[in-house]
Amino acid sequence: MTQQQAASTMNGDARTKPVLLIADPDSAVVEDLATALEREGVAVTGAPDGAQGLLQAGALQPDVVLVSATLPVIDAVEFVRAVRLARAVPVLLGVGEGHAEQAVRALAAGAAACVARPYRVPELLPFIQASSPESRKVLSVGGVELDVQAYQVRVGGRVVHLPLREFELLQYLMRNADRTVTREQIMRNVWHAAATTSTNTIAVHVKRLRARLGDEDDRLIQTVRGVGYRLVTPGMSGNLA
Repeated sequence: MTQQQAASTMNGDARTKPVLLIADPDSAVVEDLATALEREGVAVTGAPDGAQGLLQAGALQPDVVLVSATLPVIDAVEFVRAVRLARAVPVLLGVGEGHAEQAVRALAAGAAACVARPYRVPELLPFIQASSPESRKVLSVGGVELDVQAYQVRVGGRVVHLPLREFELLQYLMRNADRTVTREQIMRNVWHAAATTSTNTIAVHVKRLRARLGDEDDRLIQTVRGVGYRLVTPGMSGNLA
């Protein structure tokens, strides 16, 4: 999609679809990803370097920005910092082997998360869908607040940094607060995998999520034995594990 086409999606009813800006020097990568994502209802535009990326970020006001760790002219870390200073938009860093240091610096500069490059649509879609115009909101359960668009979690006003999968897991549980969700539902909606896939990994992620949230006695995220999990609001009783 050209910049003019993408800009047109900002007006009228077309703005109901999310807009993704990809700042990546590899035009073939951008074109392939754009083709795949446009089939999912995402408006995509690309920028070959950091300078053009910043111009388009200001002009298009995208819902999500994806930037390659190999970005030229203005490097990825400075690009992330500049975008985040201008707008509260989630910025994803595309990383490969040898980009560990850049990943750490980009996250410190305000990147929402790191994703694998070559890019994978199933990994990107949750970010894009959560940032779509109709999905922007802050979820709140008890002392936990989850900002869907900014990919930020606060517990008692304190920012808690969550890896991508744990953020998605918490968001799914919060959207279904006080309802039991099965392991199969979690696997389909968070991992986007078949229900027959081993669910042991869910237990590991729930354990890590509880630790990060300070849920030491499992009062917030309860285990429903033999079924799945339930995130409970204050006042709901009973440990179902």
